[in-house]
Amino acid sequence: MSSVAREWREIPGRYNLVGTKCTNCGRIFFPARTFCPDCRRASIGKIEPYALARTGTVYSFSVIHEAPDCNNMQKPYAVAMVETDDGVMIEGQLVDVDLEKIEIGMPVRAVLRKLDADGKAGVIHYGYKFVPQ
Repeated sequence: MSSVAREWREIPGRYNLVGTKCTNCGRIFFPARTFCPDCRRASIGKIEPYALARTGTVYSFSVIHEAPDCNNMQKPYAVAMVETDDGVMIEGQLVDVDLEKIEIGMPVRAVLRKLDADGKAGVIHYGYKFVPQ
C-alpha cells in the first residue's frame, strides 16, 4: 500500500515526465535527482526541472507471460526500455500494440494511464505508458 504523501510527491515525474537537468554538464536525469553524480559539488544549485520528450524509440523489450497477481488480467503484455528523443532511457509498459509487431527502433510516445488502485476506495495511481506512434 502506498502513502498519499508519496503519491503526491511523485506526480510531476509520473504524470508529466519531469526529471532534472544539470546545467553544469547538461546531463538529464529521470527520475529527478537533487545533484549530479558526475559533477558532484559543482552541481549544487545547478539542477533544474526538465520536461522529458514524450516521444522516443524502443531500445529493448520483453513480453511478459507470467505476471504478478495485480497484472493477471493484462498478460501477456510488453514492457520496454524506451530511449526518449532527448536521450534518456525510461522503462514502461507498451500498450495498444500487437505484441507480434513490437520491434527495436519502433517509434513510441508516452501517454497517461491508470496503473492501479489501493482497493476500491483507495488512491488511484496514474502514470505513463507507451503507445506506438
